Amino acid sequence: MPMLEVSNLVVSYGAIRALKGISFSVEQGEIISLIGSNGAGKTTTMHSISNLLKKQDGSITFKGEDITNLAPDQIVRRGLIHVPEGRRVFSNLTVRENLEMGAYIRKDKAGIKQDMEHVFDLFPRLKERLAQLAGTLSGGEQQMLAMGRGIMSKPQLLLLDEPSMGLAPILVDEIFSIIQRIKEEGTTILLVEQNAFKAMDIADRVYVLKTGEISASHTSVELKNDPQIKQAYLGG
Repeated sequence: MPMLEVSNLVVSYGAIRALKGISFSVEQGEIISLIGSNGAGKTTTMHSISNLLKKQDGSITFKGEDITNLAPDQIVRRGLIHVPEGRRVFSNLTVRENLEMGAYIRKDKAGIKQDMEHVFDLFPRLKERLAQLAGTLSGGEQQMLAMGRGIMSKPQLLLLDEPSMGLAPILVDEIFSIIQRIKEEGTTILLVEQNAFKAMDIADRVYVLKTGEISASHTSVELKNDPQIKQAYLGG
């Protein structure tokens, strides 16, 4: 049984149909990448899974449970954590307070402390800036904070929406190596990413979204080894 199963998902904005009945699955332990151009429906898909957007049709199952109509906070409590596009840190709170917000559903104080140390191990810069207001951090540091906050929620499945957006190339490399490490430590990841080459590098499987439909599904090995596929979806 897949960890996450999305079936025939339909989402509209007024008269515009943003998702036209897409279906895909995520197995435990995988990194799955959704790639596609702007407006393809990638972020809409993420918001639908988290139930931040109303769905017209379709169903979403997480670990065998139908979560299609569950409230977003209930979805979080089940271990499905969304790190949104644009970082969305609490800019008037400190780095520490942002991380603590990630753990607001938890009661295990020792576990929270341990995970805070784990976040500092992944993102040493956050430890240096614990007392700093999140709104004063650089874009890269805010992305690290958003991911760290997600980790504090103890995710089983982490939804990462455009983690490399607006970052300098050296930081993009750093963020992607950390994503890989999070996966190796046992967290399953659904990644939405504009940088198709980077997404393909770390993904087990890739779904290509095109104007609200899944136009192709490949393993990353297939994408890397087939010049026609690369040309069609990645521009060569």
